[in-house]
Amino acid sequence: MSDHKRKIAVVGLGYVGLPVAVEFGKSQQVVGFDINQERIDELQQGIERTREVAAADLAAANILYTCDANDLKKADFHIIAVPTPINHAKQPDLSPVINASITVGRQLKKGDIVVYESTVYPGATEEDCIPVLERESGLRWLEDFNVGYSPERINPGDKVHTFKTITKVVSGDTPATLDIVAAVYQSVVTAGVHKAPSIKVAEAAKVIENTQRDLNISLMNELALIFNKMAIDTRDVLTAASSKWNFLPFEPGLVGGHCIGVDPYYLTYKAAVLGYSPQVILAGRSINDSMGGFIASQTIKELIKAGVNVKGSVVTILGFSFKENVPDTRNTRVIDIVLELAEYGIDVQVFEPMADAHEIQAEYGLAVTTEEALLKPANAVILAVAHQYFMDKSWPYMAQLLIDQAGIVIDVKGKLDRDTIPDNIRFWRL
Repeated sequence: MSDHKRKIAVVGLGYVGLPVAVEFGKSQQVVGFDINQERIDELQQGIERTREVAAADLAAANILYTCDANDLKKADFHIIAVPTPINHAKQPDLSPVINASITVGRQLKKGDIVVYESTVYPGATEEDCIPVLERESGLRWLEDFNVGYSPERINPGDKVHTFKTITKVVSGDTPATLDIVAAVYQSVVTAGVHKAPSIKVAEAAKVIENTQRDLNISLMNELALIFNKMAIDTRDVLTAASSKWNFLPFEPGLVGGHCIGVDPYYLTYKAAVLGYSPQVILAGRSINDSMGGFIASQTIKELIKAGVNVKGSVVTILGFSFKENVPDTRNTRVIDIVLELAEYGIDVQVFEPMADAHEIQAEYGLAVTTEEALLKPANAVILAVAHQYFMDKSWPYMAQLLIDQAGIVIDVKGKLDRDTIPDNIRFWRL
């Protein structure tokens, strides 16, 4: 059997797993496993709610969608791509990846390779996952089966940087495993692969990618807090500074989602276990986690300046997902704005045209509307998520949502054109 003709199974068919399964499924049958029966049913009908895979690509892929773990026996190369969230104490929750390891372990055969794509702290694959595979399979690691790690780099909503076009970091428990893992991924990833010298190096590379981005955004957010006190527009400062060739073009904003707002805690947790107390990383996390409250307080200040009675006022929040143009609401920090405003007795209404209202209700206990007709005229509008849906409509739309087309507009992402603000609108942006 040639290395890249291994029989592939993908465990976890979300934002990460499905694009992987689809690319492999264009040249062979892939076993696509997920514990969510509803997700399997939808995919069998060609419905793809994450919007990460085009309908034509989905149709072109030969995937056996299944909730039956026995189907994993048909594969010998298992890719685990399940979420790795944090709990309420902001500590790693490895239960999805451990449960996936249990599922795969029970179907494991001699000669199989298991590759983890889930983001974890360095050492998790070898210390936490492999013992589960051994226990459940009755097989011995390195003698009967092998393991690799190839961190996911999917950027939700990005149609340019995709699974195929992003260099794939690969690693393996032996040089021979590394060669096989590299060959398998090279067969579908046009950007090629980077062979990491060890599984731990690959794990660490992934977790610092998002930690670096998190810290860069936290610096921009701290600057926004400072410049706001100076009555300087942060975006103007960044535009001026960006004229230098080596200035990094980061922007302030809400940092949520299942990667940037989560992964640094995996690294800081492991560091703490080893006796080191991280300073810079946690300081950045603290700033980023505080921004929803800051935006809410600015909204309240603007209401007071406008002579509006805060208690009983109406504020419309546009967008609830963690990022523009994606329906994913996991770890969205828009909820921080909602909860803070509600504490002041403000009537908060959220309009989200992309995400599933039932999922939001179940996860956050928040009723959102997916219909503009249900929105009451508001004293203030917060453009929290710059979905293209909102950007296409721009200022006339913002004005239409306000009482008598007058009031306050808060632009979290700084996307609205300042030069065309209607005269009867008070404007603030982060």
